Amino acid sequence: MAIATQGRGAKIGASLGRWAIPVLGGLAFLYLLLPIAYIFVFSFNEPARTNLTWRGFTFENWANPCGAPGVCQSVGVSIQIGLVATLIALVLGTLLAYGLDRFAFKFRDSMGFLIYLPLTTPDVVLGASLLAFFLNVGLELGFWTIVIAHSVFCMSFVIVTIRARIATLNPAIEEAGRDLYGSPSQVFLRVTLPQLIPGILAAGLLSFAMSFDDFIITNFNSGTVETFPKFVYVAAARGIPAEANVIGSAMFLIAVLVVVIGQVVPWLRKRRLRAAAAEPAPTTRALASRH
Repeated sequence: MAIATQGRGAKIGASLGRWAIPVLGGLAFLYLLLPIAYIFVFSFNEPARTNLTWRGFTFENWANPCGAPGVCQSVGVSIQIGLVATLIALVLGTLLAYGLDRFAFKFRDSMGFLIYLPLTTPDVVLGASLLAFFLNVGLELGFWTIVIAHSVFCMSFVIVTIRARIATLNPAIEEAGRDLYGSPSQVFLRVTLPQLIPGILAAGLLSFAMSFDDFIITNFNSGTVETFPKFVYVAAARGIPAEANVIGSAMFLIAVLVVVIGQVVPWLRKRRLRAAAAEPAPTTRALASRH
């Protein structure tokens, strides 16, 4: 009797688990997307001084996303800063990640530990520290101080991502390149670097997104330069304009498109490889008939 009761309880628990996990996961997913859905819906709101109440549906905001003063200028500044900071972080971060994993030197473990500090340091502390540094060395706050600040924390993300990619590589391939009389630079450029490209692309997309999205560190070190997050923060006092919602929605859709492409392209490549492997090899008679 007890065994039957325990079996019935296990079945009920398993049934509840099969239902609870998808339901709770779906609710969490909806909770995460709710703010994005709000921004997307209100990007079609009829323009006015504020964008806090729904007045009517219109495509005017999407047809003219630069209608609000300063919104497109701030987006352009954020894109420029993101591209430059990402390029600097990718170059330095890739070389540093490769050096930490492929070469033995003194204090390597300590350096690897210090790389994670910008990831764990609060943005307020990091922004204030960089501000004090720039003021002490006499740098004028502006575009380049933002680039330097963004490169600092983006480099940590790049190193972590690239090191994860390096861990999956086979060192024997690099050893084969050296056995074929390749110099260290040739082995890195022709053997290692092509294998790192997926990790570099992932690190670059992550770095650009972190740079474009940053507000706290930027606010400390921007001076009079206005980025898109700063524009949204100032505009939030009177109701974020619908054009800013258009820019935010467009960036989200672009990110989704990049993710979809990143999933579809490898799937298509694997499908072609499976189809090519499934094709029967041509027989000798068939090859002779072709000639």
